[in-house]
Amino acid sequence: MENYDVIIVGAGTAGCIAAKTVAEKGLSVALIEQKPQEEIGEKICGDALGEHHLKFLGLEKPTGGELEAKIDGIKIFSPDENTIFTIADKEFVGHILNRRLFGQWLLKKALDKGALLQDNMNFRSPIIEKNAVVGILAKNTKTGKTTEMHSKVVVDATGYFGMIRKQLPAEFGIERTIANEDVEACYREIRQLTQESENTRFCEIYLNQTASPGGYVWIFPKGKARVNVGIGTCMRKTGYPNPKEQLYKTALAKPLFNASSVITGGAWFDPVRRPLDSMVANGVVVIGDAASLVNPIHGGGIGPSMLSGYFAGRQIVEAIENGEPTREALWNYNKKYINTYGKKQGTLDIFKMFLLSCNDDDLNYGMHEKLMTEDDVLKAGMGDDFHLNITETAKRVFRGLRRVGFLNRLRLTVAMMKELGAHYNTYPETPQGFEAWQAQTIKLIEEGRQKLAP
Repeated sequence: MENYDVIIVGAGTAGCIAAKTVAEKGLSVALIEQKPQEEIGEKICGDALGEHHLKFLGLEKPTGGELEAKIDGIKIFSPDENTIFTIADKEFVGHILNRRLFGQWLLKKALDKGALLQDNMNFRSPIIEKNAVVGILAKNTKTGKTTEMHSKVVVDATGYFGMIRKQLPAEFGIERTIANEDVEACYREIRQLTQESENTRFCEIYLNQTASPGGYVWIFPKGKARVNVGIGTCMRKTGYPNPKEQLYKTALAKPLFNASSVITGGAWFDPVRRPLDSMVANGVVVIGDAASLVNPIHGGGIGPSMLSGYFAGRQIVEAIENGEPTREALWNYNKKYINTYGKKQGTLDIFKMFLLSCNDDDLNYGMHEKLMTEDDVLKAGMGDDFHLNITETAKRVFRGLRRVGFLNRLRLTVAMMKELGAHYNTYPETPQGFEAWQAQTIKLIEEGRQKLAP
């Protein structure tokens, strides 16, 4: 049997940041990963990271090829592509990553601080004693040996599948399952173009409810005539189109991709919803994608996962130094994340429901007539309050086009986003009162689903 202060399962962005944060305070950390060490960092995703996340975490920009392209902002295309919103703001300046090199860079930071990596290890189950997680069982895929490991805190950084979260008892108060309607099925390829694209500084997002309901098509420049091109679509109960087929019908049919070649491709899933209402229990903390810490609109999860690893790591250190890492002692991680990024995720969950209720004609007209301006989209993306530019002329036009329903849904969406945002401001300081807060959260989310149902 092995003993550590902290066991972190998953060496992705969240897990590595958590391991670094804990280990640099002198605690013993085991970082458990099913991949071999040289493959850590390999992941199919959009590869975009806002520069402000690095600054917030006090991390220098890596210089070893981890940052492949500088991004100045986002261009959002209407379904007919006749209207383009350009969002250029310091919060949207960032980089397209070489995902493997960036993952290796984060791993090295954790190891340099003293974290112990155990790769080729498959997590099997948490060890639960006296209403607390006290360790894990993991199997070495090379030797076949199962090892029992004990710790004061176990961290679930296993990504979308949340392998620890799913095995926790219901009484721990952590959601164990994520509904399909809160998940996007994604497909992405890295493509080599025959020549450099005209656009090398903006991420392009294409709204198209026919091709990608509840999601979008993206084209992100990576430099050296390469692009990250992909699609995400909501896994609704009523069915959803095959992401790979839709990508080939839409983005890859553009002249830009004539004679291009596939460098790599693959599919994955994104939990696009509000964060878990609670991410802690006695002896256990959930971070990153395992805690549904992904932006519900653009699907970005690298930045939020790093934030969660940092906040969780700091709270774990404090809890252990002050005594037992109980739910109460770990609770401030919930509060810190909700106040910093979680409130934004929650309000954007409502905006996602609005997008799902729209058809392409609605979006074309709404963007063309600037019922939402670039500034509004920026504020919405930041989770801030914004106002609608609904003039009397626009109202008359909408009545004539029989789009009053769309107009009313847009107004309702703004009101519900504000209401949910105000509710998130009341997140409890301690576990006392959490159940009532969570019940109200669920009520507001369900009201949104019903009132904005397509």
